[in-house]
Amino acid sequence: MTARAYVGLGSNLGDPLATVQAAFAALRELPQTALAAASSLYRSAPVGLKNQPDFINAVAALDTQLSADALLEELFAIEARFGRQRAFHHAPRTLDLDLLLYGGETRATPRLTLPHPRMHERAFVLLPLLEIAPEAAIPGHGPAAALLDGVRDQRLQRLHRPETVGARPGHPQSTP
Repeated sequence: MTARAYVGLGSNLGDPLATVQAAFAALRELPQTALAAASSLYRSAPVGLKNQPDFINAVAALDTQLSADALLEELFAIEARFGRQRAFHHAPRTLDLDLLLYGGETRATPRLTLPHPRMHERAFVLLPLLEIAPEAAIPGHGPAAALLDGVRDQRLQRLHRPETVGARPGHPQSTP
């Protein structure tokens, strides 16, 4: 069975623009998974630890036959290939891949919480998500579009569409 999953991408170390674009390419190579859509890239101010560089953020839609746990493992493996270190909460990072939504699944385990517990509070998640999924809803919070008023004070700048988006041969892709 195929599930639609949404993944948040973020980077603020090294060359964040190139990193997020390369991360889209890495997502495209996931087993049993097709990159269905990719948002524009956005520049956002850091949340939590403020004294660090701005982030480049985006959201990807994946159609996957992997379970949520298997997809999470694949996302961690991509982060590791990009040099991700988990020094402390809200630390600067080369690449952060967050499993935001997996179908309509909800769960809270020590390893994975679905939907992502703070996605409804983050403009850098909501705006790119709505760009590729205008009707998206966040279980427990309602339509994503209705949550925008709560994040209007967060600085976010739309940059451009990623250059590396494209489906693997034989896999469908939709881009807005």
